[in-house]
Amino acid sequence: MSVILLRHTRLAAVEGLCYGRTDVPLAVSFADELAVIGTGLEGVSLGAVWSSPAARCQQLAAALALEAGVKIFTEPRLQELDFGAWENRPWESFRGPQSEAWSLDPWSLAPPGGESGAQLWARVGEFRTELLGEVTSGSSCADGTSTLVVTHAGVIRTWLGLERGLSWAEAMSLPVSHGSLTEINPCGR
Repeated sequence: MSVILLRHTRLAAVEGLCYGRTDVPLAVSFADELAVIGTGLEGVSLGAVWSSPAARCQQLAAALALEAGVKIFTEPRLQELDFGAWENRPWESFRGPQSEAWSLDPWSLAPPGGESGAQLWARVGEFRTELLGEVTSGSSCADGTSTLVVTHAGVIRTWLGLERGLSWAEAMSLPVSHGSLTEINPCGR
């Protein structure tokens, strides 16, 4: 019946760290946050769970899929923006002309060895189109099951930007908190 986008829960001690695709541990509050998410999903019948390969998403997806008795599908296109050489470094450690240029045009420019906003937009858009096609042509719309997508803030903002016809800047300014659930209704119900 719907696609539900879920951002992973809070992370342990990453203040000031550029961690895009870097695997960072979840906060000790994971169990409490999982319970809140579970409450938000009460009454939702899940047919499938899709997840980013990041451990912070996989752990959450595994707990929710186990509870629902469904399979997890891991999808590389659900990864956060690749910050390349800046990954796992404090933001302050690479301040300079290259990072300043990127901050002015993250759509067109990429961090060294990373990806641009346009590349993120394209890969998320490709997966979104495929998944929505499966949901609307498959049994999900008919049987009332929902598909859960466990991913990252940048991916969710991109998905919502595509869904709502927003510009890159508008999409990247959307609030997406840790553990938040965002429902998309491709079946028109």
